[in-house]
Parts: sequence; C-alpha cells; structure tokens
Amino acid sequence: MKGLIDFLNKSVNEYLAVEEIKRILDNAGFEQLEFSQNWNLKNGGNYYVVKDQSSLIAFKMGLKFENRGFNIVASHLDSPCLKIKQNGIISVKNNTILNTEVYGGPILATWFDRPLSIAGRVIVKENEELVSKIVNVDKDLLIIPSAAIHLKKDVTTNPQKDLLPIASLTNYESINVLLEKVLGINKDDIISFDLSVYNKDQAKLVGVNEELLVSPRIDNLECAYTSLQAFINSVNENKVNVYAAFNNEEVGSNTKQGADSTILYDVLRRIVKDEVELNINLANSFLVSADNAHAQHPNYMELSDPTNNVLMNKGIVIKHNSNQRYTTDGVSSAVMQVICEKANVPYQHYTNRSDQRGGGTLGAISSSHVSIHSVDIGLAQLAMHSANETAGSLDAEYMIKALEEFYRSNLNIKDNKISLK
Repeated sequence: MKGLIDFLNKSVNEYLAVEEIKRILDNAGFEQLEFSQNWNLKNGGNYYVVKDQSSLIAFKMGLKFENRGFNIVASHLDSPCLKIKQNGIISVKNNTILNTEVYGGPILATWFDRPLSIAGRVIVKENEELVSKIVNVDKDLLIIPSAAIHLKKDVTTNPQKDLLPIASLTNYESINVLLEKVLGINKDDIISFDLSVYNKDQAKLVGVNEELLVSPRIDNLECAYTSLQAFINSVNENKVNVYAAFNNEEVGSNTKQGADSTILYDVLRRIVKDEVELNINLANSFLVSADNAHAQHPNYMELSDPTNNVLMNKGIVIKHNSNQRYTTDGVSSAVMQVICEKANVPYQHYTNRSDQRGGGTLGAISSSHVSIHSVDIGLAQLAMHSANETAGSLDAEYMIKALEEFYRSNLNIKDNKISLK
C-alpha cells in the first residue's frame, strides 16, 4: 500500500505519472526505446517507449517467444482537472487569478476551498532548440474560494466564472512572469506550455480499521500502478507481456498519444516485423482493460443495478455492457474468472442500471485498432471524478495478484476453445 500511496502522491498529472513509471522501469532494468529510431530487440529483453511524454508502453520479450501472442494490460494516466489557458492571467483589483478550462468531467464543486498547485510541461527555447521540461510546483500555490452561502444561494457552478484559482494578491502582468516566479525559468525563454491545476491533498488511509484509501486521482492511477507492479513481477517465456498506460482517456482517447491512436499497434508491429506473423500472434493474444468501477454507495443504493452491484474490498470487478462500452463478453469474462480463481482472488460483476448510460473506457477503443479478445475490469471505488476519491485499501493487492496470474498465463486461443496453462 505504501508504494501505491507514494505513486498517487508523485503522479500529480499524466506527465509526472510517466516520469514516475519510467523511474520504476529504469530501476527494474528496462531499456528505453525511441519511436524515431530502429529497435534491436532480443528475446528475454525488457523495453519501454514513451509517446508525447504522457503515454508509455513497456514490454517483456519471452525467451521462447515464437507466434505465441501478447498478454496486454492497458490503463490510463489522465484524470479530470483544470487546464491553464494560454494568456492565462486575469487581473481583478489586487487579485491575480488563473484563466482555466475544464478537462474531462470532474465533480466541479469538489475543487473549491482546498490547496491546489500547478504541474505539467513547459516548452522553452535553448540554443535554437525547443525543449519540453516536466515541471511541478510542489507547494500550496492556489485556492478557489467558495462564495459564502449568505451571498450566493445558487450553488450551480459556472466553470468560466467560479473555477478560476487565486494565485496572488499581487498583480502579475502575464502568465510567463508568474511562471518565472514559481518555476525559476526565465520568462523570455518560455514559448508555450501544457499545464494543469492539481489537488495538493495527499493520499491516506481512512476508517476505523483503515479500510479505505482516500486520494486524488485514484481513477485511474490505481490500475496503472497495480498493473505495473504485476507486469514487473511476472515472467512468461512464451509470450510478450505488454504494459500500456495511455493519456486522454477522459476526453475520448482520440489523440496521437491516446488509445484511439495507432501507438499500441505500432509497438506490436515493430516487435513482430512480418505482418502475417503479427496476425498469427494477435489471434493468440488477450487484452485486459483496467479502469476502475463504481462501488455501491451506501447513501445512494438506488443508483446501482439490482443484482450486479459491487463493493469495495471485495476484489476484481468484471465490467459488462450490452452496448459494448465495455469489451467484456462471455468468453473473456470466463477467462478472467478462471484467472482470478487460480490466483485465489475474489471477483465481482458490474453493470449499469438499464435506465442509466454509463461511461466507457479504453478497452473498446484499443481493440478496435488491435482485434483481439478483451475484458474490462477495475476496482470498486466511490466519488469517481471528485477531487478526492475513495477506494478499498485491500483491493490493490487483489489486482496485483490477479494480473500477475494473467501475465504468467499461456493462453492458447482457437475459435471456440481457450486453453489456460
């Protein structure tokens, strides 16, 4: 649990999450590759590649790999937040406030009255080169104060009016001047940036018996971390194990670094250079899309399906949707159930109420580019998309154990039969 808490605290947005994953992979002996260079891959080698500083795919070559397929777990690194606009300073009397826009679908009211800060990347000019620098202002820097209930009884939130953080009671003439002050980068060298506002609250255990994990960004850093640990811990001589962590799931994934791009296919294509051989491998592959699920809320029982509701600290959640917003079908669900049973991990089934339209995830998007069997799973949590979310403190270990078993599996897939060894 300490490792997950550290990861949540350090990975304040997708750029910092990639930096933390890189650090973990480097310490585990992985070699970084570049999309712009040739790859000299060897059986038994461990590699990773980064796209746009915000998505990462790692893979482990099996020593005996030959048309045996890929075991893939995919998650995402982005979370709903506020992004800082270009020309992002608004001066009001003696206040310097930041002009922001909403990224994804956060619960807007949860961002009020808590310490906030800034992280992301700044593009600077150095010796006729544009250099992208990952930055994090690791201090309590901003606040979005609520209007007093005596003065504003309508609690409806207008993002352009109500979600503008106060940065200072001193007027700053431009965003570059402010960034120079907080980052120590010369204002004249700053060309552009991709910066977000993040919640400075730290992850912590809560409850009489510390049964609950409360933290920003549990969706979906919990799955990104647990699948990473399972990936590093597992050995499979006959398969290529793949760990994928994408950006931009919260806004549809249709970016060059999102699951709706070609990057997963591009990596698999470069591992297996011959297209026919690649198709043989894909036919013998399996994708686990790992993204958290809605737990049954004790105060809002009516929001859950009558028979397929899930609870925190009760294990892996297998997610189903007849309209294919989740990729799970009868076959892939059966595979995941057997894997959980072999790992001695409990599992649950989740569907939305039939009168509610649920959210999708990256599994269906990824499998539309790489046609393989796929299952959507996650861990049960409450307050999804809040500035602080709540999950069960036992479930992370369940996910690691289940995905270790998956990564060790040698699935032999035929049209009507799957062998699990």
